[in-house]
Amino acid sequence: MDHETTADSATLAELLLHVARASQGEEPGGAQLTAAQWTALRFFARANRASRTPSAFASFQATTRGTASQTLKTLEARGLLARRRCESDGRIVRYEVTEAGRAMLAGDPLRHLSRAIGGLAPAERDALGRLLPALVARLAGMRGAEGIGTCGSCTHYEARGQGGYCACVAMSLAPFEIGQLCTRHSPRAALSG
Repeated sequence: MDHETTADSATLAELLLHVARASQGEEPGGAQLTAAQWTALRFFARANRASRTPSAFASFQATTRGTASQTLKTLEARGLLARRRCESDGRIVRYEVTEAGRAMLAGDPLRHLSRAIGGLAPAERDALGRLLPALVARLAGMRGAEGIGTCGSCTHYEARGQGGYCACVAMSLAPFEIGQLCTRHSPRAALSG
């Protein structure tokens, strides 16, 4: 193996961590949110209805429910998230991003990473788009956790008319929900070894 052209797994893992840290670095003028708070705000802005719960966020963040709940309480107290009871089951609490939260997301430090990815050649973006979901699924499997993904690549998803249906949560999906994050994702293509 040519070590000058082929990075080993440990090097790639360290580079991924560096990308994550660098993309959440402080902005000039000071950070308004912690990395965990930014992650929560982003998650609730992109998650589907069934995944907008404290438990789903804890799974996404790979943390405890207690730690996740503290993050959510802080964002709710700052007026960036609003807590809502599920209409069909009052025991379930879901979070929605408020207008103030959406305004905060306009200054999200992750926008720099989005621009960097946007600057890649189309073939590189396509490769990244195939590799990252596979890596996320593999890592979730190693942790014994459910996967994270979107409906289009999930075994639970069935296209229906303009929208779809999720068999996992027995819920009809509007067209805009199909591209939202789900914390119960089960990839269609099985990963090898």
